[in-house]
Amino acid sequence: LKLMIMETLAENTNWLIAAEVELVYRHNVKPSLRPQISSPGQAAAILKNTWDESKLEFTEQFKVMLLSRSFKVLGILELSSGGTISTVVDQKLIYIAALKANAHAIILAHNHPSGNLKPSEQDEKLTRTIVSGCRTLGIDVEDHIIITEESYFSFTENGLI
Repeated sequence: LKLMIMETLAENTNWLIAAEVELVYRHNVKPSLRPQISSPGQAAAILKNTWDESKLEFTEQFKVMLLSRSFKVLGILELSSGGTISTVVDQKLIYIAALKANAHAIILAHNHPSGNLKPSEQDEKLTRTIVSGCRTLGIDVEDHIIITEESYFSFTENGLI
C-alpha cells in the first residue's frame, strides 16, 4: 500500500506546481524628478492632470496617488471607472498597489461628474474603511480629494481625515 501511494505521488506532480508571486516596483522617473506633494491643492492639480477630460464630467473614476516617505509621487493608480454616479472600489487593490510600490502614504481621489464637491455618506464611509485598513499596514492616508471640472474638495482641509 505504501509503495502504491508513493508511485501515485511520483506520477502526479501537479501538487508541486504553484503560482510564483514576485514583489517588484519598477519606475522610469528618477527620484529627483518626481513631484513632491506639499499641499492638497498641489495634489489635486497633479491628479486632475492625469484625468481624461472627456470622462471628468461623464463617468466617475477612482485613483490612488502613491507617495514616498518624503511625499514624492511614486505613481498614480487608476483603480476603477464606473457609471455616471458611482464606481466600484476594490480596497484590496489599493493595499496591493501601496505595498508593491513600498509607499509610505497614499492620497485617494475620485471625481464627481455632477460637479458637486460635497462628499456623500458613501464617500466618507469608504474613506474611514480605507484609512483603517491602511493603518493596519503602516501606510498613512494623507487625503481623499474629490475632483470636479472647476475645483476640488479635500477631506484633510475640511477635517474629515
